[in-house]
Amino acid sequence: MTIMVIGSANMDLIIQVEHIPSPGETILGGQFLTASGGKGANQAVASARLGSDVCFVSCVGEDSFGETLINNYRKDNINIKHIKRSSEPSGVAMIYVAQNGENSIAVAPGANTLLTPQDLDKLTTQFAHSQIVLTQLETPLETIMRAGELAKSNQCLFVLNPAPAQSLPDTLYPLIDIITPNETEAALLTGIEVKDESSALMAAKVLFNRGVSNVIITMGAQGAFFYDGNTAKLIPTHKVAAIDTTAAGDTFNGALVSALAQNNTLLEAIAFANKAAALSVTKLGAQSSIPYLDEITHSTSHI
Repeated sequence: MTIMVIGSANMDLIIQVEHIPSPGETILGGQFLTASGGKGANQAVASARLGSDVCFVSCVGEDSFGETLINNYRKDNINIKHIKRSSEPSGVAMIYVAQNGENSIAVAPGANTLLTPQDLDKLTTQFAHSQIVLTQLETPLETIMRAGELAKSNQCLFVLNPAPAQSLPDTLYPLIDIITPNETEAALLTGIEVKDESSALMAAKVLFNRGVSNVIITMGAQGAFFYDGNTAKLIPTHKVAAIDTTAAGDTFNGALVSALAQNNTLLEAIAFANKAAALSVTKLGAQSSIPYLDEITHSTSHI
C-alpha cells in the first residue's frame, strides 16, 4: 500500500559534545557533520527503507541544501514529484548530541513554512492512490488540518505524530485514526504528566474522548502504550546502548506505518516500530541512523 508522508525537510548540522551546553556556556565540541533531517523526511525515509512505497510531500529551498536533500530521497527510492521548491532557504536544524545520547535541537524552518493547504488540494490523484497519510507538526497547522480532511474524504488512514509539541484545534482530533505523542507531547495535549502505564492510560483516554480512534504514547525505554477504547497495553521495547536519540521517534512512526502498509495488526506494527527505533539510537545522526529492513531481520537474535 502507498504511504503519503506530508511534512518537513531539513539539513541537520550536528556537533558531538560531552554535555549539552547551558545558557551562556561555551564548550569545545568533537565531531561535526551534516545530515539530511526534518521529521517528515525522516519518517518518509524510515518507511521507504522498511519496504514501503512512499510519496513525500514537502517544500525545500532552491539552494544547495535543497538539492542535496532531494538527491538523498532519490537514493531511498522515495517518490519526490510532489516536493515543492521555493526561493526561501531550506530548513536547517542545529543539533548538539551529548555523550550519553541525549540531544538539543534548534530549527530554522525556512521553506517548510510555505507548504500550504492549496498545495495539498492539487494532489487529488495522489490522495486517491494512497492508503496511509502520515504527518507531523513542523509544517503549518492549517496544512495538517487539510491533510486530515483530504485523508478522510479519500478513506486513507490518517496518522498524526504531534511533534514538536503544540496545542491542536478540537476539530482535528476526530480526523485522526492514530496519534503518536511521546510523554512530553501527551502531557502538553492533555495536561497529564505521563510517567508510567497508569498515567499513560489517563492521558490516552483524554485523547480518545476527543475523537482519536487509536492512541499510541511512546515512552522511551519503557516502550509504547496503546489504547483504542477497549485494549490498554504497554508494548515493551528493546534494551540497547544509546549513542544518539535523534530521529528515534521518527523511525518509530515511519516503521509503524510501514508495518501497517504490509498488513500487520496495530499491535504487531507497534512491536516492529519499537525494534526499529531501538536500532536507530545505536547510530549517530538522523537519517543515517534509520535502519533498513534487513538490519531489523538480522537483529532478531541480539535485540
